[in-house]
Amino acid sequence: MVRTRFAPSPTGFLHIGGARTALFAWAYARHHGGTFILRIEDTDVERSTPEATQAILDGMRWLGLDPDEGPFYQMQRMDRYREVIAKMLVEGTAYHCWCTKEELETMRAEQEALGMKPRYDGRWRPEPGKVLPPPPEGVKPVVRFRNPLDGGTAWNDTVKGPIAFDNAELDDLIIARSDGTPTYNFCVVVDDWDMRITHVIRGDDHVNNTPRQINILRALGAPVPEYGHLPMIHGPDGQKLSKRHGAVSVMQYDEDGYLPEAIVNYLARLGWSHGDDEVFTRAQFVQWFDGRHISRSPSRFDFDKLSWLNNHYLKQAADAELARMVAPRLERAGVSLAGEGPDLAAVCALLKERAQTLNELADLAHMFYGDHDPDAIAPADRDKHLTAPAREAVAGLSQRLAALEASHWTAAGISAALRDTLGAYGLKLPQLAIPVRLLVFGVAQTPSVDAMLAAMPKAWVLARLARWPG
Repeated sequence: MVRTRFAPSPTGFLHIGGARTALFAWAYARHHGGTFILRIEDTDVERSTPEATQAILDGMRWLGLDPDEGPFYQMQRMDRYREVIAKMLVEGTAYHCWCTKEELETMRAEQEALGMKPRYDGRWRPEPGKVLPPPPEGVKPVVRFRNPLDGGTAWNDTVKGPIAFDNAELDDLIIARSDGTPTYNFCVVVDDWDMRITHVIRGDDHVNNTPRQINILRALGAPVPEYGHLPMIHGPDGQKLSKRHGAVSVMQYDEDGYLPEAIVNYLARLGWSHGDDEVFTRAQFVQWFDGRHISRSPSRFDFDKLSWLNNHYLKQAADAELARMVAPRLERAGVSLAGEGPDLAAVCALLKERAQTLNELADLAHMFYGDHDPDAIAPADRDKHLTAPAREAVAGLSQRLAALEASHWTAAGISAALRDTLGAYGLKLPQLAIPVRLLVFGVAQTPSVDAMLAAMPKAWVLARLARWPG
């Protein structure tokens, strides 16, 4: 039974890289009919915050990456970690170290002066025949893992292929601080063991942690999971992803008007492929994601492609659902939807082809609600389009529209009135349609003018057509 986990640290928001890791771990478990576990690694007490924890939970929920088990919190598992450390001390796979901070700094300086890699020299490591000095008074010891001195640690990484480390390069890792608090690498090992994790999918910034964790697992007699380390996500310029590139909270994408379906689709394609498929459903992704075809190279975050995908999902979305998401954005902008304005779902149907985000869709929808001042029309548009012939034609159109019965206040009925007016005044469509748009909506470009007018209450249209700037 496949069991994967996503284990973020609540020292900051859930960013786009973490979201991709969560997505891949979730999809791998779903593909194999396994279990996906959420674990909050909150042992960094000074930097972990409840707000960051909630942001992680909100981001996972918004993306639809609901765990089968959890969330589990490491701070609630301290007794278990101390139990395992006590057992290791008895069995000799861990030992106390009384080195002071000053001694460690001196050790490091001496090694660097000799051109050596700084590492703990094992002075408190018990060995047969080795006589240890008496523990110094007033110094609280740390606990170190007794790492193997010989051989190597290797694994076949499911993303990067074979990886190997010499054990001689790995010093004896601190697994409990002097205050008794267990360290990150140790907690991860115990958690993965207790939670029966079979596959660890995480960023390749954890590659150097893996041999240490494997050695601790082996010392505990625990099974070793399969590991897959995902390459980093870079910005469009090839540099490390930063806030200016999009390394912001996942929930910021919600605020910016992106749909979770678009984010999931886009993240799935960041470093993974299924042939040439660019657009696919969540169900298709789960069906295809077997852990293969993950790139070994960093991927680049492309806002243009994300916006293109978001537009695709906007166009596919149900109009009523779009209206539900656009309404609060309009209200936050001070637009009231309580009056006799057009049905918001109908407005979304008209405008969604032109919008890349929900925020853009809300901005476009502004023109249907409230009022606008005809004197605020740009002078260039006024001089070019609101001419004397246009004014006469608009008056003629108003008469025809006023004569339409309620059952004919449709795009087809309004289109017929427009054609009759164009014929009567010898004009081409833009010579009438643009002045109408400016007077009714305050802008020169909109979707089909007949459909736009049909979405508006008849009285509103006639009242706005009757006004002329100046």
